[in-house]
Amino acid sequence: MESFVGIDVSKATLELGGLCGGQPITDLPLVLANTHEGLSELVPLLVALAPTLIVLEATGGYERLAAATLALAGLPVVVVNPRQVREFGKAMGRMAKTDRLDAGLIALFAERIRPELRALPRFETDDLSECVLRRRQLVDMITAETNRRSLVSRALQRRLDVHVAWLKRELEHVETELQRCIEASPLWRTRDELLQSVPAVGQRTSHTLIALLPELGTLNRQRISALVGVAPFNDDSGRHRGVRHIKGGRATLRNALYMAALVGIRYNPVLKAFYDRLRGKGKPPKVAIVACMRKLLTILNAMARANHAWDPAPT
Repeated sequence: MESFVGIDVSKATLELGGLCGGQPITDLPLVLANTHEGLSELVPLLVALAPTLIVLEATGGYERLAAATLALAGLPVVVVNPRQVREFGKAMGRMAKTDRLDAGLIALFAERIRPELRALPRFETDDLSECVLRRRQLVDMITAETNRRSLVSRALQRRLDVHVAWLKRELEHVETELQRCIEASPLWRTRDELLQSVPAVGQRTSHTLIALLPELGTLNRQRISALVGVAPFNDDSGRHRGVRHIKGGRATLRNALYMAALVGIRYNPVLKAFYDRLRGKGKPPKVAIVACMRKLLTILNAMARANHAWDPAPT
């Protein structure tokens, strides 16, 4: 009989819920510590249960230890976007929220929706992922402090200048560490060279893709576009044909692809011709840019799958 486990993850704890044949599993512990010790207690229980699927929500990184530990034990674990579970709960009419109820809802989501298993980030990319995200945070802070400068007194401007200078030095350290992580791994060094062979893909975009998109090269173009969040979704009803919009996905990756697409529209012959053709058909600039982001991602996905460097022939 199939069984499903949902784990509500917080910084300190793992709250468990389970279903077997549509009925709650009562012999699972309710709460365990989100530590190596807590997981060492949980893994044998789940191995003995042999669940069809274990689902965790992405919670800003607190789920990494549990997901990696369960995957290493050979258990079928998938990390999903919390938004998916929330929308599922609303559709089921479940409005109350506690950790215990959330765990049960995640287990029900696993049973009814059965999200597809995907590759989890490799252990080697953990440091790289943290550096990529830290770089994004530092860039955002530098931008915010710079924008504040024109709104404050001259005395406070000097303090902001000091802080911005410190942030820029920290950014240099993070980017040095990023490059060290790439160069230390033959696998990532080869992938980095492959991705950067594309005109418009620079060091930052390449590192972001390596760290935050382990699925690159393993999915078809429709699924990889939806995963990143650059696939347009229909908004049609009856005779109404609404404007299609992108939604969901991984915002950090979209930001990186957006900047790469802007460069590609000028310097990549394939993207430039594609953009000009869309604009010639009357597409708005932003729509054409998003289409170029999707085109670029499709090219990179095909290159990663074939392990082949940039070829300017249209894809």
